[in-house]
Amino acid sequence: MNFKSLFYGLAIMLFVFNCSSSSDDDMTAQPDPDPDPTPTEKVTYDADIKSIISSNCTSCHGSTPSNSAPMSLTTYAQVSSYIDAILDRINRTGAGKMPVNGTLSATDKNLIQQWKDGGLLEN
Repeated sequence: MNFKSLFYGLAIMLFVFNCSSSSDDDMTAQPDPDPDPTPTEKVTYDADIKSIISSNCTSCHGSTPSNSAPMSLTTYAQVSSYIDAILDRINRTGAGKMPVNGTLSATDKNLIQQWKDGGLLEN
């Protein structure tokens, strides 16, 4: 009977010491989660907008406007000064929508809007 009592006593002692929570693992500082997991990168004319304008607008709004285009959209200064008119035209669905040969993708429209909302950064 003493052998069984000793065995059970040791088993209980092992169980108690193995289940203790005296670990330092929970005491180490954990990094804070990213407060903005999907940060919005800055949209700039040089990196994002210039290629959209060049691909879709400058065939008519080139350095010498053609096809009755009223203005040139070949430089940052020109595009930024006409941003409200550009946004109006690319978001239209009927008469006067631009570009005349199609529609900009939602991604391109959103980039142009983000560029305006972000302060019309050049580069």
